[in-house]
Amino acid sequence: MLMKEYRICMPLTVDEYKIGQLYMISKHSCEQSGGGEGVEVVKNEASVHPQHGPGQLTEKRIYLSSKLPSWAKAFVPRFFYVTEKAWNFYPYTITEYEVSFLPKFNIRIETKFENNNGDNDNVFGDMPTPADSVSFLDILSDPIPVKHYKESEDLSIWQSNKTGRGPLEKGWRNEQQPVMCSYKRVHCSFEVYGFQTKTEEFIHRNIRDILLVGHRQAVAWIDEWHGLSLDDVREYERAMQERTNSKVKSNQSSTGPQVASRPVFTRSVSVTDELSLKKMGVTPVATSDTPACSVPQIPIRLNSTPE
Repeated sequence: MLMKEYRICMPLTVDEYKIGQLYMISKHSCEQSGGGEGVEVVKNEASVHPQHGPGQLTEKRIYLSSKLPSWAKAFVPRFFYVTEKAWNFYPYTITEYEVSFLPKFNIRIETKFENNNGDNDNVFGDMPTPADSVSFLDILSDPIPVKHYKESEDLSIWQSNKTGRGPLEKGWRNEQQPVMCSYKRVHCSFEVYGFQTKTEEFIHRNIRDILLVGHRQAVAWIDEWHGLSLDDVREYERAMQERTNSKVKSNQSSTGPQVASRPVFTRSVSVTDELSLKKMGVTPVATSDTPACSVPQIPIRLNSTPE
């Protein structure tokens, strides 16, 4: 099992990101779904954890049918889906991914959010992560795959109209206020002889890209979600859920028996959902960045006071 801890800072507060994270995940799911591939929300309900108290449980099916790494195609069925289960006890979350036809494959991500610049070396309270297993990711300067770059999400030129924040500059993590850190402890296991090391390293490389892109977007999209209440963003989440499920199922209905014969498989993880797809090393089906995914169909408070 390969374990790493990622630390990703953002110019937000933990309270703000409670809304921003929910918005980002919903928008990602909508944008990355279509043509029978993407993210289908199966369950989204209140849950109580014996240790962490009340929270939200979500279960999603992430359909994948193409563009796997060439070395993986030999043992992966053409049509399958992964199940993601996430328990959100904000500011602590747990996400797990499993694939039923790969019983020895598992990803588990624990996340803790704190209002600091990533200087807590024992954020999970059990034991400090060894220094050589800690990776700081900089949403401003760390490279991302060219295909994910959008000028509107470039934080070196981004500026928020609502909050007055941005653009970010070199050294921002130690100078920016507010600042928060997303601590993610990622356990990746694929206990198959001859594939273990290669697969675990491959997954962690993709997780790095996923985390960078997702957290960049959460910041860049701040004017879309800042000022929403929890009820507002839950309503947006519900509307996006319906739209996303419809996009995934529309092509499945037209393909008939082919989709019906898909084997039932599962997996899980925690952070955004283009993110979740790429965690498996899969390039999602290209979809247009439609206004329907990015504009909430709910009241937005446009008079948020800049901080």
